[in-house]
Amino acid sequence: MSDPYETTEQHLDRLLRRALNSFDLPDITVDRLGTALAHSSALHSSHHSSVLHRETYRHTYLLSDGSALTLWELVHSGGRDITVPRRHELYDDETDAHVAATRLAGSFSDAPVFGDDSPQPDLEVLTLLMSAPPAPLPRMYAPDNSADHARRVLRRAENGDRPGEETARTLRAAFAHHITQIFGRQCRVDGQDAGFTLYEHAFLLLDGSETSLWEVEHTATPDGRHMCEVYGAERDARAAMENRTRIC
Repeated sequence: MSDPYETTEQHLDRLLRRALNSFDLPDITVDRLGTALAHSSALHSSHHSSVLHRETYRHTYLLSDGSALTLWELVHSGGRDITVPRRHELYDDETDAHVAATRLAGSFSDAPVFGDDSPQPDLEVLTLLMSAPPAPLPRMYAPDNSADHARRVLRRAENGDRPGEETARTLRAAFAHHITQIFGRQCRVDGQDAGFTLYEHAFLLLDGSETSLWEVEHTATPDGRHMCEVYGAERDARAAMENRTRIC
């Protein structure tokens, strides 16, 4: 992955320019990267199948103050379909990179959910989407720049009814968080493939209270691209998935 003839500045510039979500990186991260003196890149994990090629790379930078900073690059394409271009995403948090990789490898697996490729009745699809999730595992909160994580979750939401400024203000007091994949399914709706994944981002606030954001990742869009929607309640997130199955 590393080019011995490429300077750290050139490497970083290339990395930021090709990433689809580089604007999501916190300003403080970008500022610190501007002091990078050296770098090392390595393959962290990979997944290859007929429908998905996905690799995660770890890029570590030595900064002028002697500290190190790591970026996680997710690279993915449509499996054996060489007409699908490779897409690059960047994260400064390993958990976020893992969630993004799970979204791809977990929700869009090789095995059809229904056992064959035939379209299923809408009622069956809705039943799967709205089915009760398994009992969740105990939350293990991690104090890891959680307020900024909440800001980025809200920032990438594309739905007009996403949580507003009041929620954003509340989450500025978040000091730990825990991410759980609640639901993941690939199905055929109205003759096209659509993948749905539901995540709970649970936050522990400074006053000891807890609150959650519910993130829906799906490809129920006209061009099949990934779309992110965020809601303040699980019932609203599940209702949004139900509505999406009706307009695919």
